[in-house]
Amino acid sequence: MARRIIWSKLALDVYNKILEFYNQRNGNKIYSRKLNREIKHTISLLKKQPNLGKVTQIDNIKVLIHGDYKIIYEIRRKEIIITMVWDTRQYPEKLNINNIISSANNIG
Repeated sequence: MARRIIWSKLALDVYNKILEFYNQRNGNKIYSRKLNREIKHTISLLKKQPNLGKVTQIDNIKVLIHGDYKIIYEIRRKEIIITMVWDTRQYPEKLNINNIISSANNIG
């Protein structure tokens, strides 16, 4: 059964900031569009194969890696909640999965 993909508000905000960063840095949207297609394709795979990601210390939370990005998601019965798209080149101390999961209830 294919699950519906839902983005948390936090995940959408962070993801849009990543894309906007590359728009500004490169002076065009070419790379941002490419990255967006790749990330969206990777996430679409979760609809039918939700267990693609690596297990975390929190039940039902997995991490799917795409290049320099970690896609953190929660598996629910009928849906998959994208809770964060994390650029792994940032300081890992900034990533607090417990805080991210608690904010995932705020669906975008």
